[in-house]
Amino acid sequence: MEDEGPQCGKPDFVLLDQVTMEDFMENLKLRFKKDHIYTYIGEVLVSVNPYQELPLYGPEAIARYQGRELYERPPHLYAVANAAYRAMKLRSRDTCIVISGESGAGKTEASKHIMQYIAAVTNPSQKAEVERVKDVLLKSTCVLEAFGNARTNRNYNSSRFGKYMDINFDFKGDPVGGHIHSYLLEKSRVLKQHVGERNFHAFYQVLWGCDDKELQELHLQRNPALYNLTRQGAGLSASDSDERSHHQAVTEAMRVIGFSPEEVGSVYRILAAILHLGNMEFVETEAGGLEQGHLAVAEEVLVNHVAELMATPRKLLLRSLLARTVASGGRELIEKGHSAAEASYARDACAKAVYQRLFEWVVDRINGVMEARGRDPRRDGKDTVIGVLDIYGFEVFPVNSFEQFCINYCNEKLQQLFIQLILKQEQEEYEREGIAWQSVEYFNNATIVDLVERPHRGILAVLDEACSAAGTITDRIFLQTLDTHHRHHPHYASRQLCPTDKTMQFGRDFRIKHYAGDVTYSVEGFIDKNRDSLFQDFKRLLYNRPHPAGHVARWAAGHHRGDQAPPDSWHTLQELHGGPGGKPGLQGALLCPLHQAQ
Repeated sequence: MEDEGPQCGKPDFVLLDQVTMEDFMENLKLRFKKDHIYTYIGEVLVSVNPYQELPLYGPEAIARYQGRELYERPPHLYAVANAAYRAMKLRSRDTCIVISGESGAGKTEASKHIMQYIAAVTNPSQKAEVERVKDVLLKSTCVLEAFGNARTNRNYNSSRFGKYMDINFDFKGDPVGGHIHSYLLEKSRVLKQHVGERNFHAFYQVLWGCDDKELQELHLQRNPALYNLTRQGAGLSASDSDERSHHQAVTEAMRVIGFSPEEVGSVYRILAAILHLGNMEFVETEAGGLEQGHLAVAEEVLVNHVAELMATPRKLLLRSLLARTVASGGRELIEKGHSAAEASYARDACAKAVYQRLFEWVVDRINGVMEARGRDPRRDGKDTVIGVLDIYGFEVFPVNSFEQFCINYCNEKLQQLFIQLILKQEQEEYEREGIAWQSVEYFNNATIVDLVERPHRGILAVLDEACSAAGTITDRIFLQTLDTHHRHHPHYASRQLCPTDKTMQFGRDFRIKHYAGDVTYSVEGFIDKNRDSLFQDFKRLLYNRPHPAGHVARWAAGHHRGDQAPPDSWHTLQELHGGPGGKPGLQGALLCPLHQAQ
């Protein structure tokens, strides 16, 4: 990167002569044209995604920023990582780096560069245990991207889950352990993707990366177009060689982390089983009509494949696919045959549940390896923590559903945290210290957050009530209830409340005026996705099956619940705010990656 100069614009937006949106954007564009993609706003770093490789990283760049104050060098991601690390080490205080921004803004790459910087500046004495922890920290990113990232219309490597990583350091500042908290995995992507998007990378890597013998053992063919779950993205692969190299990199990363060959093989068998499950179709047999529940799997060889790969008895698997056990009024258990639609629903629910449990198992396995070993505070001193939060970006699609609602709700909470810690507390500190200054007006999004999470009347509360109510409650009835509760809310609208707004459909759409912009949501599927039902027969079928990958169905049988992702995400943010979870307060700088300047 060339040195800063007047021709590159202002390196810190607080240096602008006039603080207007026009001046802000003009400065951003000027710096971007000079390949200066980073700019400060005080201690906040704004980054613009260049969508190309720039010579801004590596050992030489790390050496330039190591041990320096934040403003000694031009704005850079390494400066933020260094500031957080120095604050943690010198003050023995937990710090946190929050990475936020819209989808495709470069948040995942930013988190990787932060990890690379921390790994490069620690453990000068080359202790073996510290090196092991650093290797796991770096390699875990590759594995999590394979199972949690996918190609979208905005981003070829979009994170479809949220991640908060704790890195534990000893009193010398060397990493001695870590822990990953994952949340909001977009498991609906397993079943369906938008046009121009793909399923999770892992499916394509198995199909293109496994050798012929492995594919034969998995009963797979090297063609994503043959499988319902990968057909949408079959023609979107970068190249066969790229997928193979990614597969090799993930397999090697899992080996370095500590996955055994048997565990790696089991992971690939589960992925193959999900692909076969997605190809199952159900047909009514001639033996009786639909009311008798006579149903069959169109290609029964798929049942054999799934039973083999999941280590489950074929007979029990077929029974779970075609029927379910229900309790009669007299507490007697009876077997009720599925209709074709019910069987398809059960198949899809099982595929989503198994993939989510597989993802959670991978995260738990990494956490087990990263956990600090043999640490005694009385002997080793108090450990400190750097937290890195890489959250979903704000999303607006042509059709926005429950997933976008959850993601954008999380971003509202993150914005609320940002307002509380950066804007409100900063001004209150000026007032306490008697500093003469002009108060800055800013939009407080508390009213939007209240619209979503208010007890009894908020959108989430109304949705939960609809899911638990007796009788048939449709998405349309859910929308009508929202209209009743929020008809006077300034940040809520629907076609019923705004009859002349033809951008929304009657009985389907509602709109929230988020801090980042207006988003229209379709309520179709809200109740079903929030309820996230999985029949007990599948839980019993898979519970304690002797699968080496470890209790795929233990989650389904023992931990399965309705989709409570939004509250879980807020709990994560509460912990960042120094809440009862004991997580660190926000002491480090924040990153706000942006899309390429237009």
